[in-house]
Amino acid sequence: MNRRNTPTKEAVLNLLINAKKALSHDAIEKQLNIAINRATIYRVLNRFCEDEVVHKIVAEDGKQYFAICKKCENEEDVKPHFHFRCTSCDTIECLKIPVEYTAPNGYIVASTNCILTGTCKNCM
Repeated sequence: MNRRNTPTKEAVLNLLINAKKALSHDAIEKQLNIAINRATIYRVLNRFCEDEVVHKIVAEDGKQYFAICKKCENEEDVKPHFHFRCTSCDTIECLKIPVEYTAPNGYIVASTNCILTGTCKNCM
């Protein structure tokens, strides 16, 4: 869906593209170099999710992280895929490992949330 581009959307999108990892709302708010209302950031992130520009990862503690979809970086998007949460540096990154599963008869899977938790290669 085509939506009007604004400086706010552009700032959030550029931050997520350059981050190379999933960021929480708090991290996005702290790293933006323009003044943006907290609720506006949520609206922008939700619109990006609706438009499949960004995907949302919900960690086991309920905190939401947002990552740019690979197709936005001209790479193949692996759906669904695993995420890795580092308990040392508190980051989440998308892993290019597809999740393979079979749902029992009578079940329809609408979404997946696959998070591996541990220590990332940078913190080892």
